[in-house]
Amino acid sequence: MRFSSCVSALAIGVSLVSAAHHSGRSWQHVGKKDIPHKSRRREVPQIQQRSDSAQYLTNTTTKYSVNGTGIPDVNFDIGESYAGLMPISKSKNETRELYFWFFPSENVDASDEILIWLNGGPGCSSLEGLLQENGPFIWQYGTFEPVPNPYTWVNLTNVVWVEQPVGTGFSQGTPTATSETDVAAQFLGFWENFVDTFSLQNRKVFIAGESYAGYYVPYIADAMLNKNNTQYYDVEATMIYDPSTSYDAIQNDIPTVQFVDYWGGLFPFNDTYKDFLHTSAETCGYNDFINTYLTFPPPGPLPGPADLPGLDEHGDTKDECSLWNSVTNEIANVNPCFDVYQVATTCPELWDVLGFPGSFPYVPEGASIYFNRSDVQKAINAPIQEWEECSNGVFVHHDRSPPSGVSVLPGVIERSKRTIIGHGALDMILVSNGTLMMIQNMTWNGAQGFQTKPTEPFYVPYHDEPSESTLAGSGVFGTTHTERGLTWVSIDLAGHMIPQYAPSASYRHVELLLGRIDSLSSTVPFTTDAHLQPNATLGNGTAPPVKRGL
Repeated sequence: MRFSSCVSALAIGVSLVSAAHHSGRSWQHVGKKDIPHKSRRREVPQIQQRSDSAQYLTNTTTKYSVNGTGIPDVNFDIGESYAGLMPISKSKNETRELYFWFFPSENVDASDEILIWLNGGPGCSSLEGLLQENGPFIWQYGTFEPVPNPYTWVNLTNVVWVEQPVGTGFSQGTPTATSETDVAAQFLGFWENFVDTFSLQNRKVFIAGESYAGYYVPYIADAMLNKNNTQYYDVEATMIYDPSTSYDAIQNDIPTVQFVDYWGGLFPFNDTYKDFLHTSAETCGYNDFINTYLTFPPPGPLPGPADLPGLDEHGDTKDECSLWNSVTNEIANVNPCFDVYQVATTCPELWDVLGFPGSFPYVPEGASIYFNRSDVQKAINAPIQEWEECSNGVFVHHDRSPPSGVSVLPGVIERSKRTIIGHGALDMILVSNGTLMMIQNMTWNGAQGFQTKPTEPFYVPYHDEPSESTLAGSGVFGTTHTERGLTWVSIDLAGHMIPQYAPSASYRHVELLLGRIDSLSSTVPFTTDAHLQPNATLGNGTAPPVKRGL
C-alpha cells in the first residue's frame, strides 16, 4: 500500500504468462509437449459451497447490509456483504469509529475462520485493497469498468477490509494514537464489537496487509495474542507484503544500488551517473554492510539505527549517501512516469479511479474519485464526506513505535502457526533485499535469521482463465524459503501491491496462510480450480538473487 507522504525442465526459469494460446500470444510448454492448453472458459470450480444465500443477515446486522446488485458502475451481483461504521469501544459516548466492508465466503472450509486485510500508509484506505487487489470486484488502473475478480480472497475465506487507524478513509473521530500500541488497542475494541455484531466468536483469525501494515499487522497480532482469549482473538497466522519492518537505511538506501544494477535496463543511466552510484555505495559503507549482513546464516545482530552506515551524528542520512532519493530523482528525468511502486512502469500515466495510479496523484479533467462519489457512499453505508485514498495526521505528531522487525514480530512468529513475508521484485518504495536483511537480524524460535539462503521455487498452479480482463501468471514465479515457522517469498514481475500485480501468486499465498497447502513449492492445483499441472522438475527459484557486494 502506498505511503501517505507521498520444471528445471519446467522451462519456467522465469515466470510464465498464463494467458496462453490466444491471438498474439504463444503457449510456453513446460518440459512436455502434451501439457493441455488452458481453457478460455471457467470450469465449474472444485469448491464446496454453502447453499444459504444470506449467512449473516439478522436484526442486528441488517443496517450494515449492502445490496449486491446496487453498487454504482458494477453491472453484476457482488454477493452478500456488510459495510458501515463500528465504534472502537463499548462506551456509549464513543465517537471514534472504523469503517469496514465484510464479505462472507461460500467456501465450506471457511466456516470457522475470518481474515482481516489492512492497507498501510500510515493513513491509507483498505478500500484500495478491496477495489484493486483482492476484493470480489476490481477496477484496475486504466481499465474500462469494474469486473469480477476470480482471485478474490473471498473465494477462500471470509474477509473484512478495515479502514484504520482513526482518521483513515471514512473512519470517524479525532485521531489520538501516538504509537502502534494505541492503534492495536483501538483495533481490538473495534474487533470485539464487530465479532459480537456478526456472531463470529471462536473463529480462527488471520491478519494480512501490506506496506506500513508491516507495523499494523504484527502489533495488532501481538496485542490479540497477549489477550489469551480465543473467543475473540484466536490468531492463527499472519502475512505481510512488502512490509515496512525496519529502518529506512536498511530498506531503502543500503540496497538501492544493488537493486538498480539488477534492473539495469529499467534504469538507463549514463556511465558518469553509474560511476557515482557505485563509488557512493562503496564510500558510504553500503557494500561492506551487504557483504557482512546479507549472509546465511547471519554473523550476528545488525548495528543499531545510530550506527548504520551512511548516517550522520544525528542519525540522519548524509546527503551524499541518500542514494534512494538520488536514484528516484534521476530516473524521473528519463522516465517521467516512473512508478516507485512498480519500476517497470512507463508513460502514459494511466487514469486510476482512486486518483493515485503511481508515484504521484493524477486526476484528469472531468474524472471523479470512486469512493468520493455520494452515490457510491450511499450504496456502501459510508458517511457522505470527502474521501481520500491516503490521509495525513492519523498519529498525533508521528508513530513513536520501533519497527516490528526489532520489536514484536519475532514473538508473533513464535506464537503463530504460520507467518508469511512476501516481497515484489519490482518494488522500490521498499527494496526486497532490505526486507531480507531485516529477517537476518531477527531472532525467533531459538536462532537468528535464516540459516540457509532462499533458493526454493515458488510455484503458482496453472489454472483456467475466466476472462481476458483478469489474466494472471502461473509456473515458477519466484523464490521461497521456510524456517522455524517463517516463510519468505519473493514474487517475480510484482510491484509493491502484490495482489494487484500478481493476483494468482497472492491467491496461492493465502492458501498457505490458511493451511490449505503445505508449501509454496507445492505443485498441487489451486484448492478452487483442479486444473491439470505439468509433471516436471521445478529447479530453483527465479527471483532476484541475493548477491554479496556490488
